[in-house]
Amino acid sequence: MGQFENMMTFTKIVHAGSISRAADQMNIAKSVVSRRLKDLEGRLDVQLMNRTTRKSSLTEAGQSYYQRASQILADLDELNAVTSKAKVLLQGELRIALPLSFGLQHLVPIINEFADLHPDLVMNLDFSDRHIDLVEDGFDVAIRIADLKDSSHIARKLAPIRIILCASPDYLKKHPAPKTPKDLKDHDVLQYISTSGVPWVFSDPKGKKIPVRLSGKMSSNNGDFLKEAALSGQGIARLPTFVAYKDLKSGKLERVLTDYTSPSLNAYALYPQTRHLSARVRAFIDFLTDKFKGEPYWDEGV
Repeated sequence: MGQFENMMTFTKIVHAGSISRAADQMNIAKSVVSRRLKDLEGRLDVQLMNRTTRKSSLTEAGQSYYQRASQILADLDELNAVTSKAKVLLQGELRIALPLSFGLQHLVPIINEFADLHPDLVMNLDFSDRHIDLVEDGFDVAIRIADLKDSSHIARKLAPIRIILCASPDYLKKHPAPKTPKDLKDHDVLQYISTSGVPWVFSDPKGKKIPVRLSGKMSSNNGDFLKEAALSGQGIARLPTFVAYKDLKSGKLERVLTDYTSPSLNAYALYPQTRHLSARVRAFIDFLTDKFKGEPYWDEGV
C-alpha cells in the first residue's frame, strides 16, 4: 500500500509541476509529499525528479516511470469500475475549466446529464474566462475557444465558433449600416478586451483579406455584456453566434456586413500531453464530442 500511495503522489507532483502545488491540490502537508517521493526513490534506488525551490522536473528515469505509473493507475481505475458493476462506474473527482458565457449557456445541460449518468462522480467546475494552466492549476480537462495552431495540449474539437457583427435596429436607424469593413471607423464599436488594439480581419466574397484597426467605444472580457450593450443601442458588436443567436432570430439584433466573413474559431476539449487519460476524463470528452456532433444548433437559421 505504501508504494502504491507513493506512486499516486509522484504522478500528482508531475501533474502539478512542483511538490508545493501538489501538496496544495492534495490538501496535505508539503513535508508528507516530499517524504513519499523520497521513499519511492529510495525503494527504486533511482532519482525520479530534479528539485529546485520553485519547480520540479523529471529525470529520464522519472519520465519512464511516470508513463508506466500513469497507465497502471488509469487501468486500475477502470478495473475497479468494471468489476464493481456490469457497466463502467465512474468515480473520483473530475476537475473541469470552462469559459463563462459558453459554459453557462451551452454546457450546463450537458454536464447535468453526464452527472445524472454517473452519480458517484464528483465534479469540480471552474467557470472563468481567465487563462487556465491545466497542469499548474490541477485541472483534468479544459474547454477552450481558440485558434489552436500550436498547443502543448492534446485537443479534441467540439464545435465551430463563428464570429459575426451585429447591432440593434434602433442603432442602425440612427447610423446607417456599414457597407464595407472600412466603414466601421465611422461607427461605435463594441469589442472584446483581448482584441482591443488588434486589427479586425475580414474576408471579402473573393477571399481577399481586409484588416481594419478600430478604436472601440466599449471593451469587455465578456460576450454577454457586449451583447446587452448592442441591444441597448450602444454600437456594433463583434460576437460569436453562440452568444447572439437568440436575439438574431427574434430580430432584436441584426447582422451587418453579411458579405464579409471573420475568421472562425473552434471550441476544444483540452488535456495535457503528459497526462494519461483516466476513464472519467475519456468518458466526459467522448460524451461532449457526441453531444456537439453535426451543425451547432445555435447556427441554425443564423
